[in-house]
Amino acid sequence: MNAVQNPPEATGARTSRGRWKLIAVLLVCAAPVIASYLTYYVIRPEGRTNYGELIEPMPAITGLAVGTAAGAPSDLGAVGGKWTMVVIEPGDCAKVCQDRLYAIRQVRLTTGKERERVERLLLLTSPAVPAPEVLAGHEGLHLRRAAPAAVAGVFPAPGGAASDHIYVVDPLGNVMMRFPADADPSRMKKDLAKLLRASRIG
Repeated sequence: MNAVQNPPEATGARTSRGRWKLIAVLLVCAAPVIASYLTYYVIRPEGRTNYGELIEPMPAITGLAVGTAAGAPSDLGAVGGKWTMVVIEPGDCAKVCQDRLYAIRQVRLTTGKERERVERLLLLTSPAVPAPEVLAGHEGLHLRRAAPAAVAGVFPAPGGAASDHIYVVDPLGNVMMRFPADADPSRMKKDLAKLLRASRIG
């Protein structure tokens, strides 16, 4: 006995409905982050200024190939799904790098009860490894290694190097903000606090 086959029109209709449902789910997931950007960067009260520079278009960190500090294949781990401050280091983390690690640690702490929504990532781009005493005061810091060319493709730095800046990655994995060299932690904290208030995810 031959199986009853659905007409092509019915199959096409089901496929179309499934596609629209998938798009709707993606929009629902992305809506809180989109809303935070609109609130922060578009619907601005008179006189508001932003310290961090919004990156457009936003590269995705999710496709960046990373490894452990020892070079073994790895992934971004707990960084996914959180707001993440990123420091990029081409050496063994001398004073400038150490100052940035201190800054992002303090900025995270000053967000108070929201700090569990914020992660920190030190991304190494050379074979050098920071000394244990450098990392000792940074519990919870994620340490990964990636190729310099790959990092440059994901963390834009017009007129300079990615290692000159501290970046913010949103919970969807988009590199969305870049702070200037020698960034002021108090002004960084204000920007991050606004994003956390405006967003309901991460």
